[in-house]
Amino acid sequence: MPLTPTLSPQAGRGRRAALAIALCLLAGPSFAQSAQRAVRPTSAPVAISVEAVPITQFDNRAPELRRFGSLDFIGGLDLTSRHRDFGGISAWRMTPDGERFVAVTDRGHWFTGRMSYADGRPAGITDAVMAPILAADGRPITANGLYDTESLTGDGDTLYVGVERMHRLLKFDFGRSGVAARGELVPLPAEVATLPANKGLEMLAYAGASHPLAGTLIALSERGLDRAGNIKGWLVGGATPGAFSVRLRDGFDISDGVLLPSGDLVILERRFSWTSGIAVRLRRIAARAIRPGAVLDGPVLMFADMGYQVDNFEGLGVHTDAAGDVILTLVSDDNFSPIQRTLLMQFRLVGEGGMPVAPTSGGKASVAR
Repeated sequence: MPLTPTLSPQAGRGRRAALAIALCLLAGPSFAQSAQRAVRPTSAPVAISVEAVPITQFDNRAPELRRFGSLDFIGGLDLTSRHRDFGGISAWRMTPDGERFVAVTDRGHWFTGRMSYADGRPAGITDAVMAPILAADGRPITANGLYDTESLTGDGDTLYVGVERMHRLLKFDFGRSGVAARGELVPLPAEVATLPANKGLEMLAYAGASHPLAGTLIALSERGLDRAGNIKGWLVGGATPGAFSVRLRDGFDISDGVLLPSGDLVILERRFSWTSGIAVRLRRIAARAIRPGAVLDGPVLMFADMGYQVDNFEGLGVHTDAAGDVILTLVSDDNFSPIQRTLLMQFRLVGEGGMPVAPTSGGKASVAR
């Protein structure tokens, strides 16, 4: 569809950013490799300062609107930092109570911290730390030729990170060692290695004990297509491993996904066109439908284009607030570009209740499914 006209300064900035986003999305492996060479990774964890400018509207044309599809907009932040490694956030996971987060960046770094809130809306980030993701030998994974870390999930204190272009899956004992944890390679189905270099594993979700797929990693490619032209995915481990697909609809690629407390899967999707710029979408997949051989599809929870406060959204987190409401957090990857933004947006899933979750103890980063 055509780009929606708007007089908003943010929307105008978004149009300028659309070209930068497109170039990063279309550049292929050479872009990521050159980006890796351009930045020398930190060799140890480092505390950083993150500035947060509140965002009070999602629709640039109607600031008073709060309901968008099946979501209520809570609030957002425009995040910046002077630290050289900040940016490129490609996956984001919240603790079940929403107090802390763990993220990974395109350039092989952990980004962790604490969320602060004011009147229920996101207000800032404190206790922020960045550190290189370490391989089994204790060196940064980038020193071993692994980069473009794009997906993240957790089984309690165990985290899994997907490396897109190299088609690798790493497992970390995060509860014991935090950002100093060393990654162990996890075997993947052989077919994963045949994915396009820049369209590899983009989403991971771990099915916990209460899920019908308990003990299974759900993995989706960005746009590795099966013979029918749908997006490839795999169930790794668990009682029923195997391949499945997600229906390719309206030209959207997959950029992340999470399992809701109900067990349903929400996938974050992204699309770029030269006429309308960036668009993002959330789609819900019923838990009972996820099985080997299935072609999954489901209703759209929200759609947003350049008329809204959007950027290159690649991270999606979920938590349950003190009132029992299910909260979705969207975070954008700025591609380390000065004309893109790192946006954090929170939405309440309408009509979806959950049990309040007590805060985690001891500062451990148990990650929501």
